[in-house]
Amino acid sequence: MTARLEFRRELTTSPTPAERRREILANPGFGKFFTDHMITARWTPERGWHDAVLRPYGPFSLDPATAVFHYAQEIFEGLKAYRHSDGSIWTFRPDVNAARFQRSARRMALPELPVEDFVGALDLLIQTDQDWVPSGGEKSLYLRPFMFASEPFLGVRPAQDVTFAVIASPAASYFAAGVKPVSIWLSEEYTRAAVGGTGAAKCGGNYAASLLAQQEAIENGCDQVVFLDAVERRWVEELGGMNIYFVYDNGLIVTPELTGTILEGVTRAAILELAADLGYKVDERRVDINEWRQGVATGRITEVFACGTAAVVTPVGQLKWRGGQLTIGKGECGPVTARLRQQLLDIQYGRADDTHGWLHRVC
Repeated sequence: MTARLEFRRELTTSPTPAERRREILANPGFGKFFTDHMITARWTPERGWHDAVLRPYGPFSLDPATAVFHYAQEIFEGLKAYRHSDGSIWTFRPDVNAARFQRSARRMALPELPVEDFVGALDLLIQTDQDWVPSGGEKSLYLRPFMFASEPFLGVRPAQDVTFAVIASPAASYFAAGVKPVSIWLSEEYTRAAVGGTGAAKCGGNYAASLLAQQEAIENGCDQVVFLDAVERRWVEELGGMNIYFVYDNGLIVTPELTGTILEGVTRAAILELAADLGYKVDERRVDINEWRQGVATGRITEVFACGTAAVVTPVGQLKWRGGQLTIGKGECGPVTARLRQQLLDIQYGRADDTHGWLHRVC
């Protein structure tokens, strides 16, 4: 896969000292520190994609009238680079992220970036800042490609000047002290997306719409929030930033079907294939909130877990709502959840054979 864009290289003259970088990588947290470089490229109708450059990490200079500030025309992606035991560095299905980035761009009236250029931009940044890719445990380098309307213009129309960028941040294991089930708050007042809206696009507005409900979850002692559909308020859709799965007592694994209101997660798709590989029957269909409640009460639903790039696979131990709560199983990480999580991590970190061809070697 060869990138079409020619990336100019402008290396920093003041890289992070090696000792300071080692301190950061020992305890990077998530989204707190950033590598020495970034990628930017520009699009206009006249020239298409151009002015692609690897440059020192730093702030943008934007006019107060820049369209993204006023009309939220922007999209983003999230994926990771993994260092294997032999020192090599790999990404996980970056072409799938690139294809979703294109779909999001289409929905938000932004220009589509070719898959080759998306992957090429990631590769270049990782190769340049490869010393920032941590090793050991479940550490990784989190990659954040994004695109936004950078035209200074106060008018409601698609921007005629657009910026694409990639930044990178070392990330610690989501569960540094061991896998811990999360508690989920059922949002009965707020919804995340509606049919015909932007629910299937990875855009900031969807996440902004989830923040008040997430705040409500925290106020009620929960870690995350889960949303129902916007029409009937009965069908389980997804968490604020993760897809959800249900494990039944007969070995069936179910996840809500994609209806245009749910983000088509890359981890979600991988779990579907891995579960089938391991002999589980998988199904994508609508799940009624009462099916969840009754299924747990009767023992029919034995495990619930969520998945996403940051946390990989997260067990759900408890569901709360106004007037009630329930504990799933023993409130611990169940065996199916643990097995799927470990299998996915083993592939990503090169400890298991990648029979699907999901890994992309960077360097």
